[in-house]
Amino acid sequence: MSRRRWWTRAVPALTLLVAGGLVTPALAAPAQAAPGAPPVVRTGQGTLQGALVDGVDDFLGVPYAAPPTGARRWQPPAPAPTWSGSREATSYGPRCAALASSNGARSDSEDCLYLNVYRPHGATASSALPVYLFIHGGGLVNGSSNQAGGEQFARETGAVVVSINYRLGVFGFLGLAGLSSRGEGNYGFLDQQAALRWVQREIGAFGGDSGRVTVGGESAGGFSVCGHLVAQSSRGLFARAMMQSGGCPSRPVAATEKDSRTFAATAGCTTDRVACLRTASAAALLDASTGFSPTLTTGVAPFPVPLVTAVERGDVARVPMVVGSNRDEGRTFFTNLIGGSRADYVAFVRGLYGASADAVLARYPWPARSDRFTAAYLASDVATDSGILAGIGGCGTLATASAFDRVNPVWMYEFDARRGPGLTPIPGYVWGAGHAAELAYLFPSFDNGTPIAPTFDSGERQLSRDMTAYWGAFVTTGTPQATNRALWPGLADGSVLSLRPGGRSTAIGVDAYRAEHRCDFWASLGRA
Repeated sequence: MSRRRWWTRAVPALTLLVAGGLVTPALAAPAQAAPGAPPVVRTGQGTLQGALVDGVDDFLGVPYAAPPTGARRWQPPAPAPTWSGSREATSYGPRCAALASSNGARSDSEDCLYLNVYRPHGATASSALPVYLFIHGGGLVNGSSNQAGGEQFARETGAVVVSINYRLGVFGFLGLAGLSSRGEGNYGFLDQQAALRWVQREIGAFGGDSGRVTVGGESAGGFSVCGHLVAQSSRGLFARAMMQSGGCPSRPVAATEKDSRTFAATAGCTTDRVACLRTASAAALLDASTGFSPTLTTGVAPFPVPLVTAVERGDVARVPMVVGSNRDEGRTFFTNLIGGSRADYVAFVRGLYGASADAVLARYPWPARSDRFTAAYLASDVATDSGILAGIGGCGTLATASAFDRVNPVWMYEFDARRGPGLTPIPGYVWGAGHAAELAYLFPSFDNGTPIAPTFDSGERQLSRDMTAYWGAFVTTGTPQATNRALWPGLADGSVLSLRPGGRSTAIGVDAYRAEHRCDFWASLGRA
């Protein structure tokens, strides 16, 4: 089976990325601002007054597009508002409409197109600092810009950090004929483009260099970065790209149309669908959206062909890239199998792999000695290695990185803090390097209701410093070579950087990586 077919078969597993709301955990409020004169920036929209927080100038809740409410629901983003006088920018804007999850309480707000800017204190319009724009994850149905508190990254790397909201779920990715004059169904992605264009126009006023913008994202944010690499309309909006635990899934417009009609029926809109949906309240639409699992839609703007087709053709932005994932991605998703039996594990494998299930069970057998976590651990290994989680992890990440490496310089990593704290404490369960576990190492304010970074031991704190240095070097120079850290060879050199606690990060060979994740086996099944 070609890599293209393998990627395509991974797409249905997108639903796992939002099951139980595990993908994009919530954050505490930003740290208290220091006393003194607040920082002020004059933009093309008006004057912003921010706050000095932990040695960084924070500008929070900045509108980058008009509120997509009323007639602007399911339309491309409109120009941002302007204002007279000074606008206070010291608190986050509303989160985009989403159901309650571990990411936070339910939000019914459609007025949500806001971003946050974190700059090193003292930066001026002439500083020309590198810029890191981060796109949050959450399966395209939850999450917010609040996920990435950028103070530490800005302070330690000297970069300007931007985090953004974008429309989610049915508000961001519903695709019905007649719903929009342009008919994309990719409104949330268009929001991201609007934020990137805002950065091109405005970031200079904050001390950023619009010619040195890195677009990065995790999970669904990583999928989105793949979309920006493919979309012609995103070309020139960034100079570097980083994909954390993200593949390149997409689906044809006919599939989006079918799912959107199903949603409309659930919402009670069976006749004159468009008029019915346009007049429905946000709360009613959210209530009906539990079964809607979006991804980027192709065959319409801005994606004329499937993302994997464009990547395989090399029809992507020519920029340096960092691509990677976590050693135990699946351990975040299969906690529902804690306490599961051997029969539960077998049923899981047969449900995913059909005719190939016996081969998978032979390669990932039930051990002679087991405990209440065995089914969860085995399911995680199978899903991670095969990349069935929408191309995330193991052989799927290697396939994605290798495809891009044919036309772009790519540095690949694997986050391997296997004994680090998990997203939610479960006595006895070893989360390993699960999905989203790396985020707290880059953004210490990241948590899942239980703060993670404050529980780091000395080795994990060292890894946080190392990762920040590698990411900062890439954002600054386009190569992730950090002073006094292990050399990070490119994928073209046959190496992957294994990110480990305690200053033990090291380059490993691609062959060793393939063996660890049994990629030859998955290739024999047409899945790697």
